Amino acid sequence: MLRIRVPSARSDEELIEAAAAGDGQALSALYDRYAAAVYSLALRIVRNPEAAKEVTQEVFLSFWRRPGRFDRSRGSGRAWLLSLAHHRAVDVLRRTRVRQAASLSEETAGSSEDWTEEVVTALESARVREALEALPPSYREVLVLAYYGGLTQREVAERLGIPLGTVKTRMRDGLLKLRSLLGGGRDT
Repeated sequence: MLRIRVPSARSDEELIEAAAAGDGQALSALYDRYAAAVYSLALRIVRNPEAAKEVTQEVFLSFWRRPGRFDRSRGSGRAWLLSLAHHRAVDVLRRTRVRQAASLSEETAGSSEDWTEEVVTALESARVREALEALPPSYREVLVLAYYGGLTQREVAERLGIPLGTVKTRMRDGLLKLRSLLGGGRDT
């Protein structure tokens, strides 16, 4: 059966006091009067329709459970209900942010594969640096300029003032020596 709600002629304060005394119709009238405003305020804060609905329900449920908290001397009934909505919505937003931060922390801590890859990469990089240090300076210089400096063989030749053929030979011999030092082949 469809229930038609008739707006109450009583003031907010009268409805709050009546609801505080256990009048369910007074609470229903307050809900009809302010649920949209409470929801709208909550939605602006939490930016999530479902969370805003929950905030709206929590505000009116909280009032129903502890109706004596309203103090007429501190402001209007409307301001009090919207203040409750604001505080609840901010609490929801904080909890959401804490959960997101915890989730991100767990994802970061839980991704052992990523962490393992980083460690392996760092160890390999350290091994390559050590092997580069063991190369003769002429080999090391052309390899570093080419691979770490991003220069072409021609640019390396120009930078060092040596023939292109010499750069090519040093790079080939340096790479072969590097492979041998890293355990990937035989020394030539």
